[in-house]
Amino acid sequence: MKTFSYDHITFPLPLGHRFPVGKYSLLRQRTNNLAGIELLTPSPAPVSHLHRAHTPEYVERVLKGHLSHNEIRRIGLPWSPELVERVRCSVGATTAICRLALKEGIAISLGGGTHHACRAEGQGFCLFNDVVVALRVMQVEGRIRQALVVDCDVHQGNGTVEIAQGDPTIFTFSIHGEKNFPYCKIPGDLDIGLPDKTGDGDYLDALRTGLYSALARSRPDLVVYLAGADVYERDRLGRLALTKKGIAERDQLVLHTCRQARIPVAVTMAGGYGHDINDTVDIQFKTVQIALATSLHFTL
Repeated sequence: MKTFSYDHITFPLPLGHRFPVGKYSLLRQRTNNLAGIELLTPSPAPVSHLHRAHTPEYVERVLKGHLSHNEIRRIGLPWSPELVERVRCSVGATTAICRLALKEGIAISLGGGTHHACRAEGQGFCLFNDVVVALRVMQVEGRIRQALVVDCDVHQGNGTVEIAQGDPTIFTFSIHGEKNFPYCKIPGDLDIGLPDKTGDGDYLDALRTGLYSALARSRPDLVVYLAGADVYERDRLGRLALTKKGIAERDQLVLHTCRQARIPVAVTMAGGYGHDINDTVDIQFKTVQIALATSLHFTL
């Protein structure tokens, strides 16, 4: 299974910063030991691709470091040339896995899922919206017409919704913590907001209902799956109460449903902020293992 990683591009963060940048290299190291994984390095997304989801003015200000103090505060990451290179590679990775999924059934990025990035601003550790950029590139290249975003990060993908709003070709389905960030949510095509402390059973029941509805309503040529680890019961920013077993069942439900429907799926990791970084890596590594097992039986 083709798998993309870009953690070789490091960027400076203040000591004690809450963004868990170390999880990416730990996940890549564990994934590299899996038989059946072909680990690849993405190319940075061209500026023309970024314009598919973002205003030219915003893209230019990000690239040149002309963001205001308030914009940087909302993003939550200090600007640097290295950060720009890394986020462009993140977008490049998601674009690449979309192309590969359409050929092979499934492909995965060990990052991505930057769903808080809006058309003209970044938020919540997200500068560019890799998901919408990648889907629109697939459409422009004539590879797909309809797409479905299955966003299982604990936070609603407000940026994805904002950019895709009014676009009937990109259907957004999000299942998230209702009281969690973003606190003013933009309604997507299908949103399921869950109360704090929702556990495995109620979550999986809601996901199953929502997923089947989203697939029936969107009839997609491609699914992008945001497999957020921040639904975990011991996540610092999560507020839900899923166990590792429940999260694995979530991944199996999404990926097996796509396989049974013969719909290609591109998998991104999205968020994960465990009190213990190893918990986050365990969860995301299990996602990779489930995707790999699914890929062995995927028929388009």
